[in-house]
Amino acid sequence: MTDVLRRGRASLAFGFFAQGVAFALLVTRIPAIQDRYGVSDALLPAFLAAVPVLAGAGSVATERLVRRVRPSRVLRWSQPVVLLSLLGVGAGDRVAALALALGVFGLAVGALDASMNMLGVSLQRAYGRSIMLGFHAAYSLGGILGASLAWAGAHWDLALWVSYLPVVVVLLPAALIGSRWYVDGDRGGVAEAPGKDGGGADVGFRLLLPLCLVMTFAYIGDSTVSNWSAKYLQDVLGSSEQLATVPYNVYMVTTLVGRAVGDFGVRRFGAVAVVRAGAVVAAVGFAVVAGAPGAWVGMLGFTLLGLGLCVLVPQTFAAAGRLATDAGGPGASDAAVARLNVFNYVGFLIGSPLVGALGDAWSYRGAMLVPMVLVLVTVFYARSFDAQPDRYGGGHERPRTADVGRGSNGL
Repeated sequence: MTDVLRRGRASLAFGFFAQGVAFALLVTRIPAIQDRYGVSDALLPAFLAAVPVLAGAGSVATERLVRRVRPSRVLRWSQPVVLLSLLGVGAGDRVAALALALGVFGLAVGALDASMNMLGVSLQRAYGRSIMLGFHAAYSLGGILGASLAWAGAHWDLALWVSYLPVVVVLLPAALIGSRWYVDGDRGGVAEAPGKDGGGADVGFRLLLPLCLVMTFAYIGDSTVSNWSAKYLQDVLGSSEQLATVPYNVYMVTTLVGRAVGDFGVRRFGAVAVVRAGAVVAAVGFAVVAGAPGAWVGMLGFTLLGLGLCVLVPQTFAAAGRLATDAGGPGASDAAVARLNVFNYVGFLIGSPLVGALGDAWSYRGAMLVPMVLVLVTVFYARSFDAQPDRYGGGHERPRTADVGRGSNGL
C-alpha cells in the first residue's frame, strides 16, 4: 500500500507540473494572442478577467460534482480539456474562437485546480505528514518551464499553435497515463459518504473565512508581482527594459526553492510557524520593494516575496481540508477545498487592478504597501493552520486511509 501512495504522489505531482506548464504558456503569450486575434486594448481586460471568473464557476461546480464522483475522475478528464483548449487558443483565427477556447480553459482550470488540491490534501492526510508544498513546487517548476518555452517561441517568432502543439502532444498522453495511479482519500466510496448527496457534512463558511481571506491576500500579493514587477522596476526604479524582466523570473525560482524545502519546515517547526514566517518575510519583501533606492535592492525585495508567499497557498489548502474533515468528514474536505479555491481567483482579480488604480491615483511605491499590509494580516490568522489534530511531522504514514479505486477503468 505504501507503494500505491508513492505512485499516487508522483502522478499527482506530474499533474501539478503539467498545469504549471499550461498556465504559464497561456499568460506569458498574452501579447501574441492579442496580435493573432486583433483584440483591442480596451477589449483585452474583459478576456483576461473572464478566465478567473469562469475558473471560479468551475471550482463551484466541482464542489457539487465530487458529491457523486471521485475527485480523481474530475482531475483525469479536466486536465486534457485544459491542454486541448490551450491548443485551441493557439489554433483559432477569429475572436469568437478565442472566446470559446478561453471560456473552456477557464471552466476546466477551475475544475482542475480544485480536484488536484483535493487529492493533494487527502494524500497528505494519508501520509500523516506535510507533503502539500511539494505538489505546489512541481507547479512552480512547470511554470518556469512553460515561461521558458514561451520565451523560446517568442524569440524564434513561432506561431502560437507551433509553440503549443508539441507541449500538448507530450503532456496530454503522459497525464492520462499518470492518472491511472491517482489516489483518492479516505472517502470510503462516494455513495457511502455521509451528508447530502453523499458529499459529507456541510462546513459553514464562518469556519473557512480566515483561510479564505489568507488565500485572497496571498493571490493579491502574487498577482502584484506577476503583473507589476517589470513596470515597477523600469518606471519607478529606473532599470533597463532587459533588467526589468528579471524580477519575475527570480520570484518564480525562489518560489520553487521555498516550496521544495517547505514541507521539511512544516514537519520540523509546524504549519503555524511556517505560515507566520512566510507572511513576515513577504511583508518585509513588499517593504523593501516600496522603499528601494534602486533596481538591485528592488530585486532583493522580489526575492523575499517569492520565499515568503510560496508557503501560504499550499498550507491554506491543507488547513482547509483538515478543518473540514475534523468537522464533517472527508467529503466535507473536498467541498472546503473547492470553496477555498474560488478565493484564488478572487485575489487574482483584485490584485492587479488594485495596485494599478492606487499607483495611478497615488504612487506605485505607496501601492506596494497595500499588499504588504494584507499579507501581514495572515500572521493574525495563523492559528487556523494549527496541524495538531493531524500530528503532521510524526513521520508516520497511514496507508489504510487511502482508496486507490479500480485502476485505469475505475477512475
